[in-house]
Amino acid sequence: MVYYNKKGKGGIIMTSLISAENTWALWAILVGITAISIYLEQTYKWAAKVTGAIIGLLLAMFLANIKVIPTEAVTYDNVWNYVVPLGIPMLLYNANIKKIWRESGRILAMFLLSSIGTLLGVFVAFALLKNHIPDLYKMAAMMTGSYIGGGVNFAAMAQSFGTDGDWVSALVVADNMLMALYFFVLLAIPSISFFRKKYNHPHIDEVEGRVDTGEGETLAAKYWGRKDISLRDIAFAVAISFVIVWISTEISNYLGSVIPTGNFILNLLNGFLGNQYLMITTLTMLLATFAPNFMSNIHGAQEIGTFLIYIFLVVIGVPASLKLIITRAPLLLLFTAIIVIINMIVSLVLGKLFKFNLEDILLASNANIGGPTTAAAMAIAKGWNKLVGPIILAGISGYVIGNYLGIFMGNLLQLL
Repeated sequence: MVYYNKKGKGGIIMTSLISAENTWALWAILVGITAISIYLEQTYKWAAKVTGAIIGLLLAMFLANIKVIPTEAVTYDNVWNYVVPLGIPMLLYNANIKKIWRESGRILAMFLLSSIGTLLGVFVAFALLKNHIPDLYKMAAMMTGSYIGGGVNFAAMAQSFGTDGDWVSALVVADNMLMALYFFVLLAIPSISFFRKKYNHPHIDEVEGRVDTGEGETLAAKYWGRKDISLRDIAFAVAISFVIVWISTEISNYLGSVIPTGNFILNLLNGFLGNQYLMITTLTMLLATFAPNFMSNIHGAQEIGTFLIYIFLVVIGVPASLKLIITRAPLLLLFTAIIVIINMIVSLVLGKLFKFNLEDILLASNANIGGPTTAAAMAIAKGWNKLVGPIILAGISGYVIGNYLGIFMGNLLQLL
């Protein structure tokens, strides 16, 4: 068995069965792990509970730790530099702000109230743990984006703030463990008498006693079922994404070079307008809002974009040391737990104050913490069919505002 040497940071010699220069082999492994993770998530209920994201990360981490693949390679850099930016627009092709407000106004309002819980949770968690976790403001920015938007915002904030790869991997593990626990709590709340007495729950009443008919099918498989898609859809989905990323990069590079820094306001303005991911988000949202018929009729964009983000989640597991994960994940689990608990409390309190239904509150909190797909899955599982479309639209709005708020919180907390 031949191992390849590669000089790493600090002059450390690292060995791996597959060399860092073997681009095709590395791409095959990354994409192969992604496909396996998605298959497992959509086929087996245990895998759906673990999530395909964490399965992919763990498989990549395992291969890197037993030195089958290198921990550093240009291929991984290309995923960060090209795959992630291309995936973001495709997930936003339906981010028509006018439609979101028109069709999901009520649940969108609850979603925004729940987002206040995320912001407050991030601030409190940062204040309590900033002396125990280095560069915590970077991870605070990532979790602000992720716990208002989703994995796409997590990736964008990790790249924007240059978070260390080991910490990113540990944060993904902690985040997924916490989310799994939280989703069980959200699913259990509708059956707890305390909440039934305190909140209105018309959708629960409507489906009381109804049995889920999707036997043997995971929620992920339900959501990502087969859809009509043509060659034209694929061509336009990919081509438009390339154009958006190109134009966004040019604009953000220019604005980042001409906007001065020196105080908080200028730094924040430079961070906003000079950020590639915020420009990508803004341009895509404008296209989706002012050319809705064209953009919304591009089928398959969400599937392709999600697949690209899954590849990113595999890559962030590569540089992770098992020892570092074990030592760092507990602290980050506490960090994410504080955010989620405060989000839940704020959501329930504000939801009660503004007379929202229990179903709206739970789905809004779910969409904040897990994104539109997990919220839709919960609505499907509970039989709240009338809320599936609205919560997806509300969750998509989180993709839009997540990056803005992530940049804001990261720059603010960096000063504390």
